[in-house]
Amino acid sequence: MQEERAASDAHRVRVCCGTACQATGSLKLVDKFEKEAAEKGVTLEVVKTGCQGFCQRGPVVVQDPQEIFYQKVKADDVPSIFSNSLLRGIPYRKQLYRARPLDEPNTLMKDIPFYKKQKRVALHRNGIVDPCNIYDSIREGGYAGLAKALSGMTPEAVIEEVKKADLRGRGGAGFPAGVKWEHSTKAKSKIRAVICNGDEGDPGAFMDRALMEGDPHSVLEGMIINAFAIGAQHGYIYVRHEYPLAVKNLGIAIEQAKKLGLLGKNILESGLDFDIEIKEGAGAFVCGESTALVASLEGERGMPRPRPPRLSEPGGGLWNMPTNLNNVETFANVPVIIAGGAAAFKKTGTEKSPGTKVFALTGKIKNTGLIEVPMGITLREIIFDIGGGMLNDDKQFKAVQTGGPSGGCIPAQFLDMAVDFDSLRGVGSMMGSGGMVVLDDDDCMVDVARYFLSFCQSESCGKCPTCRVGTYQMLGLLDKITSGRGVEGDIELLEKMGKAVVAGSLCGLGNSAPNPVLSTIRYFRDEYEEHVRDKYCRARRCQGLGSYRILSEHCILCGLCKNACAFDAVVELRDRFYIDQDYCTKCKACYTVCPTQAVVIEKGGAHVAARK
Repeated sequence: MQEERAASDAHRVRVCCGTACQATGSLKLVDKFEKEAAEKGVTLEVVKTGCQGFCQRGPVVVQDPQEIFYQKVKADDVPSIFSNSLLRGIPYRKQLYRARPLDEPNTLMKDIPFYKKQKRVALHRNGIVDPCNIYDSIREGGYAGLAKALSGMTPEAVIEEVKKADLRGRGGAGFPAGVKWEHSTKAKSKIRAVICNGDEGDPGAFMDRALMEGDPHSVLEGMIINAFAIGAQHGYIYVRHEYPLAVKNLGIAIEQAKKLGLLGKNILESGLDFDIEIKEGAGAFVCGESTALVASLEGERGMPRPRPPRLSEPGGGLWNMPTNLNNVETFANVPVIIAGGAAAFKKTGTEKSPGTKVFALTGKIKNTGLIEVPMGITLREIIFDIGGGMLNDDKQFKAVQTGGPSGGCIPAQFLDMAVDFDSLRGVGSMMGSGGMVVLDDDDCMVDVARYFLSFCQSESCGKCPTCRVGTYQMLGLLDKITSGRGVEGDIELLEKMGKAVVAGSLCGLGNSAPNPVLSTIRYFRDEYEEHVRDKYCRARRCQGLGSYRILSEHCILCGLCKNACAFDAVVELRDRFYIDQDYCTKCKACYTVCPTQAVVIEKGGAHVAARK
């Protein structure tokens, strides 16, 4: 098969057809490449792959075997790429990657800074194979781990190998997967279930979606190995209905696996009977919590319940079956561990957090997209080497928010901190599923905390009063502070309420919902104090704070501010413009349109902020 691939690489292109690149027209590129090949009588393999990671530069096309990387490709570029790069071996410079417009281009994928420090384990086939072609997956090592497990290992040996690898769950707190599997085998039951949690609800997170879209067979293989290890017969993938491409590709993968005897009765003549169904969720964030997810699968409202019994225990799992639940990325790591061994897996990462982690890198950063990096890499390497630094060169890095809406904000002083489960927890944040949002000095940390708490509050199931009422009251306090109505004692009250919500909530949503507030108070308390004491927002995000004034020495009397004000707060008197504070609504219209930065926001009687 490797020879077949080498032969086909002579004329082979991989077109990213993940959700992001499809949105920018990648399917048109597939049609265009196929049309060009037909017109010129050239045999060309056009592979529609999953996400190749660099979403910022999509649509992405990679030419094999050299791995020439083309970015922001349009249909009009295809004839030039075809005639120059494919037929003549001369890269088409126009669509090669450049960090800056005048830089020399990087021709090969491996030379691009975004990819240099990445190490793909869970994503090792993403962007290489056609997710709807099981033979493509098998050709790249798919189902090799399953074959090894079923042909030469006992269930106990499989669990022991996963335990030796110290694989920690990639969906939240990082509980050891092997220990979890072992718990599922101790229950006295002949019927067990495996659940894959694909309910990725974090805003701006798309790690699991990319895996389900781009390499669904890795997820299926991990689930089948898990079923063999714990003696399960039933498998379910719980995925939100907002992921139509993931649902489609998973469905195709399941049918293909059944046809090859990789799912169903007597898998690979091993005696294992196991099947997988897809269950679509309604998109409730709380259904990412294991017991709420199980309730949703059972047709009930997705609400967490007390534990014990745990999912692995009789009466605690799906329809009372002992159940093992892991997330998409965790399952994608399992075949790699079984095929290559725990020792090889542990060569990457740290002692307590082996392996890699997939992150969705977003925010005020030049290179956004999907990355997979070794555990232990620093935040600085992720943000400034892989991410390319701040989106605007004149802006300073302020913080990075990790762990999704219930994670924490990590300030610049921790840029050289290693990224692993324990280090992130130590600074008041968390790994979570892998969302990473970069913030600059234009972001107000009080407003950021308000935004994330608003999300968690709206997604609370309402079962626990401390979560239902506590997050609502905390959000009210933040609204009060950001609108200029904060008073002394509000910050301390926020801290007190946040700790109460953490202590009194049943599930992980309530336990972690106050994190953005508590972490921003911990590291950016001065901003909270400015909002309360000085009625001022240094990032100029909170419109209800500060007083607007026009500096006559900078004013050129253009009148743009007066025309922009919908409330007639800008008054012209004796060849000067003034802002009537009784009429000013602090809408920032005058501040935004002034061409000379004559409109300033005052703090304590002295202007401190002009538009940058």
